[in-house]
Amino acid sequence: MLATSPPLLEFDLLRSFVAIAESGSFTRAAEQVFRSPAAVSMQIKRLEETLGKSLFLREARQVRLTPEGEVLLSYSRRLLKLNQEAVSQFVAPSIEGTVCFGSPEDIANSVLPRVLAQFARSHPAVAVNVIAGSSTELLSRLDSGELDMALLTAGNVGQDPRRGEVVFTEPLIWATRSGGLAVESHPLPLAVASRGCCWRTMALEALDKQGIEYRIAYACDQSSGMQAAMEADLAIAPLPQSHMKAPFVQVDAKWDLPELGEYQLLFEHRKELGPAGNALASYIVNAWKTPR
Repeated sequence: MLATSPPLLEFDLLRSFVAIAESGSFTRAAEQVFRSPAAVSMQIKRLEETLGKSLFLREARQVRLTPEGEVLLSYSRRLLKLNQEAVSQFVAPSIEGTVCFGSPEDIANSVLPRVLAQFARSHPAVAVNVIAGSSTELLSRLDSGELDMALLTAGNVGQDPRRGEVVFTEPLIWATRSGGLAVESHPLPLAVASRGCCWRTMALEALDKQGIEYRIAYACDQSSGMQAAMEADLAIAPLPQSHMKAPFVQVDAKWDLPELGEYQLLFEHRKELGPAGNALASYIVNAWKTPR
């Protein structure tokens, strides 16, 4: 007797599943995948029936992943990325050349290597040179012709707010070392970037508005320096939600620190990019706009 083959997962269902998991809402996910909320609900029902598992806990104001849903989310992201790479390998024309790309230091050291590795697999003949720096510095290098394109954080002092396309938005939150005591100190010790950084500005303005006393315990141009201060339990810091990895955790709500809102990641490029530059620009924008 032949063994029954396992069911195949449909990419349309996985795309809607990831959108719901990332947005926490069937309605918002429906807008992202250009379907009605009812159609998205039916997709998830089909997916749950296929796997024989419940994937979401439906609550009054949001939906949360079940443990089985958390496992599927990891597989779904990898499958969708792999599908994108496979299609690009055969559909995209052969492109070669060199592109100079700029990125803020924290992005260049964390998320960007994975994205560029995926691009290299789908466009092996394109060489990408990466320069890390502050957003204002990267814009200057872009204008001088040193860079073809750059990712930038929005809202830095001296930065032209009219420049750049928003490709990613996420909450900025208060972070501390797990089990750390820095948050209990008075005045509140902070680890922040140098003057002009949008994260620093958002944090200090929020504290000033709420009348919370603080001191700058550590200032550094690089987020790695801020994290070193937190790891030593010398300070807390404003960090993007995606940067929250052990040993760091979000400051407990009991300390009543002000909400920081969301920060934006922008993409800017020179007018004429050529085939290699256009390929990377499209890939970068889609990589950040696609739910991860």
